[in-house]
Amino acid sequence: MQEYYKILGVSEYASDAEIDEKYAKLKEKFSRERFYEGEIGNEAARNLTKLETAYAEIKQNRGNKVNDSGTSYNFSDVEDLIKSGKLNDAQNRLDDISDRNAEWHYLQSVIFYKKNWINESKKQLEIALNMDPHNQKYSDAYSKLKQKISFNENQFRSGNAQNDNYAGEERQMGGTGANDCLSFCATWCCMNMLCNMCCR
Repeated sequence: MQEYYKILGVSEYASDAEIDEKYAKLKEKFSRERFYEGEIGNEAARNLTKLETAYAEIKQNRGNKVNDSGTSYNFSDVEDLIKSGKLNDAQNRLDDISDRNAEWHYLQSVIFYKKNWINESKKQLEIALNMDPHNQKYSDAYSKLKQKISFNENQFRSGNAQNDNYAGEERQMGGTGANDCLSFCATWCCMNMLCNMCCR
């Protein structure tokens, strides 16, 4: 449990108000930075997931679950945005909801999955299941996600395909395009040298 307090940067003896305040500041920071391109955005997304997990665990350990207000939310607009492929809009809508219940974390998992952030998606599903362990929808989704991760790992080990997370990061960092460009330039240089040798 100490590691969760460390993620928030607060003492184990901090008050609930101090924890909530630090959580809100870090959430705002990481939520803003996760849309940056490259590794900065990836790192912010990972930190945001760690933050959400730490906050949920601390609150639950203190007997004060994140969603204990009894308030129910209609997430249909978030689901519609996800189905329409408007992931940033869906994320912004989720960010506007301060009370994070199991359905919130499930939808966050779906958004991460759609963005090909598989590990982050898995962590959010685990939080949802921890909050609502008897939910069949969450259980089915978690089972399918674990199968996908296992399949990807087997494919990656066999050399048949790239790991989804690696491929996604490579695309984001411009890796695939850069590699194609380098291959083309190398081929062109070799052809040019051969032509020069033949023409002498």
